[in-house]
Amino acid sequence: MLKTFATICIIGMFTSSCTSKKASRTEGSHEAEQDLTMIVGTYTSGDSKGLYSFRFNEENGTATALSEAEVENPSYLVPSADGKFIYAVSEFSNEQAAANAFAFNKEEGTFRLLNTQKTGGEDPCYIITNGSNVVTANYSGGSISVFPIDKDGSLLPASEVVKFKGSGADKERQEKPHLHCVRITPDGKYLFADDLGTDQIHKFIVNPNAKADNEDVFLKEGSPASYKVEAGSGPRHLTFAPNGSYAYLINELSGTVIAFEYNDGELKEIQTIAADTVGAKGSGDIHISPDGKFLYASNRLKADGLAIFSIHPENGMLTKVGYQLTGIHPRNFIITPNGKYLLVACRDSNVIQVYERDTDTGLLTDIRKDIKVDKPVCIKFVP
Repeated sequence: MLKTFATICIIGMFTSSCTSKKASRTEGSHEAEQDLTMIVGTYTSGDSKGLYSFRFNEENGTATALSEAEVENPSYLVPSADGKFIYAVSEFSNEQAAANAFAFNKEEGTFRLLNTQKTGGEDPCYIITNGSNVVTANYSGGSISVFPIDKDGSLLPASEVVKFKGSGADKERQEKPHLHCVRITPDGKYLFADDLGTDQIHKFIVNPNAKADNEDVFLKEGSPASYKVEAGSGPRHLTFAPNGSYAYLINELSGTVIAFEYNDGELKEIQTIAADTVGAKGSGDIHISPDGKFLYASNRLKADGLAIFSIHPENGMLTKVGYQLTGIHPRNFIITPNGKYLLVACRDSNVIQVYERDTDTGLLTDIRKDIKVDKPVCIKFVP
């Protein structure tokens, strides 16, 4: 792996206007206690304005629209741990590619754009924060970018841009590095970056002391520098079990899920199992239920839906227990904190589908309470 670090000192701004539709809830009521604040990111090539906020009741599965923010192609987003800020990418294959910082009013569901910074890598498609820095995965740029967070929650220019080299077995999809996901490990010590283009998970040591008020480097190359998976797999998204002992990788091209034992930065592969059995080459997202008993993996392009697996409590191994057909192109999904509902962003059906989970079997039932959003591709609950 060849890697270069660069400091980007370009400040970019997008015009953003935010309007509130419905923004009240009764303090102290039982219903309010069950309400989650939900943010939805979209593609804006159609009728979508950008970001949308909702109140979602995790007891009855109903949603109420709150507000919206005009921003282009916020295809992935992340709230800050205190819920006061939202960080979202603007996914573009040119110099418009950016990371946006918003102040967020959780009670009202309203957004206020703080600033926008160029990512220095095209098509940012994933974004995370550890509270002091924001990191993006830049798909077409073959890179990841690090932005220190200023005291007011805004983003400083990128302090690090890590660029990768290489290619994979699939000449059409793996002609160069394609970074699709960045995740900080449960212990907070490492960062893993999934590279769909080179069939690797890149590993970095995280420096917790790197902040806006110093010049410390946030990422240091780990040892080993990366983990290789089977050629042509196309690593996409990575998730960790609630106990932090296991990690699970969804591969977009091979349609497989790889289970790993995780311990202090080390990944040990223990199983590979099929999520996509029809060769669609479109596997998308992966999440685990809050109780750690079930894993879900989305598939697109053919037989769109979710593969459902049980997780062995002692060794982390997966057993397929079902498959739930969904709307068209389930790019992203999320499970409510209480584990009762699973919400699926069906990009090409222009809806978020709401499924009730059977917590004993892991199986899903469509409760027919679709949330209409144009081109939804990311769902997050605000802490």
